[in-house]
Amino acid sequence: MMFKCCAQSAIVVLCGLLICDAAAARMAFPGKDWEEVTPESQGVDSAKLNVAVSYLKNNSGPDGTKEFVVIRNGYMIWKGPKIDKVHGVWSLTKSFTSTALGLLIDDGKATLQTLAKDHVPSMAATYPAVTLRHFTTMTSGYYAVGDEPRGGYRHGPSLTPFTPGPKPLFAPGSRYAYWDSAMNQFGNVLTRIAGEPMEELFKRRIAGRIAMNRDKWDWGDFGKVDGIVVNGGSGNHGKHIRICARELARFGHLVLNRGNWKGKRLISESWVDAATRAQVPASMPLGHPSSADGRGVYGYNWWSNGVKADGKRKWPGAPAGAYSASGYNNNDMFVIPEWDMVIVRLGLDENKFKITDTIYGSFLRKVGEAIVDGTSEHKSKK
Repeated sequence: MMFKCCAQSAIVVLCGLLICDAAAARMAFPGKDWEEVTPESQGVDSAKLNVAVSYLKNNSGPDGTKEFVVIRNGYMIWKGPKIDKVHGVWSLTKSFTSTALGLLIDDGKATLQTLAKDHVPSMAATYPAVTLRHFTTMTSGYYAVGDEPRGGYRHGPSLTPFTPGPKPLFAPGSRYAYWDSAMNQFGNVLTRIAGEPMEELFKRRIAGRIAMNRDKWDWGDFGKVDGIVVNGGSGNHGKHIRICARELARFGHLVLNRGNWKGKRLISESWVDAATRAQVPASMPLGHPSSADGRGVYGYNWWSNGVKADGKRKWPGAPAGAYSASGYNNNDMFVIPEWDMVIVRLGLDENKFKITDTIYGSFLRKVGEAIVDGTSEHKSKK
């Protein structure tokens, strides 16, 4: 009986390895450009995919699905007519900032427990216990001079984010508050640790090695702060990543492959896995009212399809392992490991119509219905 059980276990393990090997074998990586193929060649029903895309188009602002791409197994299976349009992506920038942290941790220059004050001394008086983990999970309680609400902009609007305010929002790690000036100060701290602008670090270690077209992306900055250019950590006030959908999808494909690009390790698997799963407990109290409630779903500046404080998935109908980099104006990049898929939807139209989590959940459910090769039954990163 024991031999039989062991044999069955071995078969299960072997089948799992064969599935992983098969998935790796079919995964492609773009050269100078993406290879464009039919959805059917990648196990997707084109008619059903068109239904999903039409649904999203009809539930978007005027930009619809013009700046929209679907990548599966490293192949482009759907594209809109304006995927080379370059513009800012607001808070989607935060996932680039998080990646800079991951690189510095890989290099042994920082840990999640590194204290911000050790690199930006002005943090010592009021924020001595704030760590990099607090910053990247929006639990730092950091409040800058000038963070008083301005109209509807209530989550850290300071034009002087590097000047710490005299009173924190809350004790670090005790609450969650989506806060833009905290992310900009976070970017400043990372810049000190790196000894160079985050844009340069990202270009050298990531963008250049995955062949992102340098003419199609750049990273806004605050100019020199204490001798080094500080790129925007948050994406507000125009200090954001400017990019097009075609090039952003490369970044998504790297993350889909857990930091591997054509067999080369660019950032650690452990960082990608941790950054893209929920790190903020659903039970954590809010530190400030915000529509960007990350409790139960916020990772290290990535949004996961976790279970929110209300007990519901962020994107109902989507795979549990899905995650996104997201910003204002309906700028979103979804990575769905279960489907070996990256979906980018960019735009400048949230003032006309906001694409809600419910809409995205329904859209992703329809995409799943278009997958006919059965691989989603076996794939799960989380």
